[in-house]
Amino acid sequence: MAISLADFPEVFVSTTATSEAVSRAVAAGRMRRLASRLYTTNMREGEATLVRRHLWSIVAGYFPDAIIADRTALEQQPASDGSVFLVSESGADVDLPGIRLRPRRGVGRLPGDYPRGNGLYCSSPARAYLENMRPSRARSGVARTLKPSELEDKLEDILRNGGEAGLNRLRDQVRDLAPDLDMEAEAAEFDTLCGTLLGTRDARLRSDRARARKAGKAYDATRIARLELLHDALRGRAPAAPRLLTLGPEAQTHQAFFEAYFSNFIEGTEFEIDEAVDIVFNGRIPDERPEDAHDITGTFSVVANPDEMCRLPGSYEEFERLLKGRHATIMAGRPGERPGEFKLRANKAGSTSFVLPDEVTGTLMQGFEIYRRLDQPLDRATFMMFLVSEVHPFKDGNGRVARIMMNAELAAAGEARIIIPIIFRSNYLEGLKALSLNDRPETILRTLDFAQRYVAEIPWNDFRTAAHVLRSTNAFMRPEEGDAQGIRLRLPAAYDFVDIPEAAEKSKGDAPSTPTP
Repeated sequence: MAISLADFPEVFVSTTATSEAVSRAVAAGRMRRLASRLYTTNMREGEATLVRRHLWSIVAGYFPDAIIADRTALEQQPASDGSVFLVSESGADVDLPGIRLRPRRGVGRLPGDYPRGNGLYCSSPARAYLENMRPSRARSGVARTLKPSELEDKLEDILRNGGEAGLNRLRDQVRDLAPDLDMEAEAAEFDTLCGTLLGTRDARLRSDRARARKAGKAYDATRIARLELLHDALRGRAPAAPRLLTLGPEAQTHQAFFEAYFSNFIEGTEFEIDEAVDIVFNGRIPDERPEDAHDITGTFSVVANPDEMCRLPGSYEEFERLLKGRHATIMAGRPGERPGEFKLRANKAGSTSFVLPDEVTGTLMQGFEIYRRLDQPLDRATFMMFLVSEVHPFKDGNGRVARIMMNAELAAAGEARIIIPIIFRSNYLEGLKALSLNDRPETILRTLDFAQRYVAEIPWNDFRTAAHVLRSTNAFMRPEEGDAQGIRLRLPAAYDFVDIPEAAEKSKGDAPSTPTP
């Protein structure tokens, strides 16, 4: 029976049965050769792209009895040089566009090895870890097995995601499998390595992450990489002139009120301005909402204290004391939320899961060392806010304390603080998400830069005037209302306030009476 073009997949390994039909199709320009015995009916896409897309079916075509092994079994992808390591009864290396298949002889399929399709199997996790305990040298290309530090990082991932029970299950599986592979010595070394990570043994560790966990300072490596990304973005932007802002005592109080008001509104603690003035300046705590009221007064007591807001950490120990102390103050009205104490349980917001409780201290320590490499106040403020927000070290109150830590950097340098008005809440949160979920720092950098510029242009000396300008620039509008009407936060400079105090006087309904601090 004649073989038609439709009988062939997009990429395939030719056999004796198909070689004649393939030769005719290649001669007719309907197929092309990618490598020895490897052909495609796709005449447009690049060779390396096609090989990557069909990699495992190609492997099965060349080595139908193969087991994906060694480092490839753990990494589940080709190595950095394109190597794919296999256990097979026969065969030599096969070079493909961007890929090299590298078989070796070894023990055949064992219980736990699982199918990858087309008759191809992959080593079980226990087998893969055990075989990666055997050292190998890179004679041409990468080594067949992982480096000790790389293997330790993999085990650290198991420990942080599956806990001690997950690592101990793997430990038991390796021990049971070792006789089938004649690798009892390697299994004993693996057992010692696992025990060291769990704190019951004391072997030498090569991985920074593994050593940190052994020392009780485990950290979230993904978060640290993201913080390094933010650091590089901050370092890479063009230096800008600082937005210096000198305020008298009354102006500082007015600004602190709105900073506390807006920071709590972001977190869902919503009051009308008149209500908040009564709470902060007259001490009138509503009977039906005492905890919400204490959130505002607690935040205000920190941000209105010029001495407190000029304290910056010179060491990690000072950083942790400031962080916990400020959190204890703003959350004093909610004793059930553990004011001033790091969380005991994992927390999340929407689709974002934050740093695990046993990795909070280590991640903050690593992040603090990155923060120390920055020197511009706005850069340090931005980084500090994101560090605290991304780690989320407390059960509640993380956003508020993150913004306090941010503004302390600016206050200490005499720069305008950053306040996030109600209408700007979505911009701020979307900026955080863009960096947290997609590693894109540009949005949050633009958002915070605009917010600082906005604050620098508000006339804080008179409370009524400041409230009037905030309202006139849409600061109090909810984001969903602004989006529906096409309204955005506007810079005060974009408005022509001929006589701001007079305009404020004419709109007494828009702003409360000037409070007495």
